[in-house]
Amino acid sequence: MYKKMLITLDGSELAEAVFVYAKELAGRLDLDMTFLNVCTPEERELLPMHRAYVERVAETARRQSEEVQQKGKAGPEGQAMQARGEVTVGYPAEEIVRYAEEHSIDLIMMATHGRSGIGRWALGSVADKVLRASSTPVWLVPAGISEEIVYDKWPQRTILVPLDGSEMGESVLPHVEALAKQRGPELVDVVLLRVCEYPVIPLDYAEGVPVGWEKQMEQESARCRQLAVDYLRAMEKRLGDNGLAVKSEVLEGKPAEAIIDYATKNPFNLIAMATHGRSGISRWAYGSVTAKVVAGVSSPLLLIRPK
Repeated sequence: MYKKMLITLDGSELAEAVFVYAKELAGRLDLDMTFLNVCTPEERELLPMHRAYVERVAETARRQSEEVQQKGKAGPEGQAMQARGEVTVGYPAEEIVRYAEEHSIDLIMMATHGRSGIGRWALGSVADKVLRASSTPVWLVPAGISEEIVYDKWPQRTILVPLDGSEMGESVLPHVEALAKQRGPELVDVVLLRVCEYPVIPLDYAEGVPVGWEKQMEQESARCRQLAVDYLRAMEKRLGDNGLAVKSEVLEGKPAEAIIDYATKNPFNLIAMATHGRSGISRWAYGSVTAKVVAGVSSPLLLIRPK
């Protein structure tokens, strides 16, 4: 599924939070790596300095990835890791998306914050634009990520997968399978999550809640929960038949808030989800549930745009 990974850097320590993830994935999935640095037109005279930086980073990452590869014996014996540094001139988000498309990149990895810190290259700027414009899966690493959930620290990895019951939402599952199998599915716990939204009182009843409405809401909640349980059981079987260790959780509330609360109380090494869900591009698009989750959690995220 993954062959080429693009890692975006701007020379800052915040952006370099991606290093540990890049070396692990490249080593375990046998990926070729390209480290991309984008100079703005105003920085053109600094091109040699930027090129030296990314080439040095690429060589270091290649050595570290080969160590991971040898320990995990992930790649074919004798196959050398490929890593290179590239520098382009332009505007960061546009250049990242363009490079990924022109070079058939399978995965973009980037930090949520970069050189300008939380104030400027925050999600909502470069990373946000890439998520909106790119059809390539994007792996986001929060700046200042907790040591407790760094991807290579735990012998047992945990992946949270929010689903909404749609085929669009399920487009993330093949990616979860590929990642779970990188060291052996027995070392990865996958948690499937479905949120039942609270029933909404119709606007027709603006003057007051009708008699029996409370009971009707209870029935709707019970029905939603049962449908969610049945759906997740089917998804558990689908992944379980492929050798993955899977369990599921059903929550109630507003989807984004419920996902964020659950992920905060139960830190995960990775949250994987689609950028669009049940309501399609018109509603659960990036900018709605997914965007709120990205902004509200401290775990890395793998975001997939459904075809």
